[in-house]
Amino acid sequence: MFRAALRQAVRETLPEWSCIEASDDATLRSAAEAHPDTDLVLLDLMMPGSRGFGTLVWLRSQFPAMAVVVVSASERVAVMRRAMAFGAAGYVPKSASLPDLVAAIRAVIDCGQSFPPEALVEDPSDAERSPLAARVASLTSQQFRVLELLAQGKLNKQIAAELGIIEQTAKAHVSAALAKLGARNRTQAVLLFKELEIHEADPLSFDR
Repeated sequence: MFRAALRQAVRETLPEWSCIEASDDATLRSAAEAHPDTDLVLLDLMMPGSRGFGTLVWLRSQFPAMAVVVVSASERVAVMRRAMAFGAAGYVPKSASLPDLVAAIRAVIDCGQSFPPEALVEDPSDAERSPLAARVASLTSQQFRVLELLAQGKLNKQIAAELGIIEQTAKAHVSAALAKLGARNRTQAVLLFKELEIHEADPLSFDR
């Protein structure tokens, strides 16, 4: 039902554009790879298969020309600010009206940004988030996938099997990913990567 509302917003804003829908993270990634010239992605951070900000970071690192507007049920300022730090061009709460959603799409298509006013207030913690965002964004698609598998507790042999590569190549990807993250070992890399997750039940994770 919500995707239907998004379709309506796109049709009102960009009637001449085509719209591709994705019901989960895997479908979204396949669609992005199949249509790398896509101009705009309307992204739900908690869509099935997503790891919070992981899909946003993946899109921004692999397809930097794609503008991403996060459309989320979360109205927490800290979540909005993290989306901004990880490269989103806009953030629209699901409670927003259709005109507000249309306005956000127009602003981003015109090469601007669209965030709720409260998300634009400076926060000292942003200085800590930006380096991580930049390091994660520097990962290649394969390195990013390797980290996702590491975060799932996979061993090098299992990662190699999952990606269809030899174990030595998997080890090389792991080493390169650790170097880009500035992590000393796999455990530290996984902990850094898990910063992309959203823990709604943890009041200390992102709330101000």
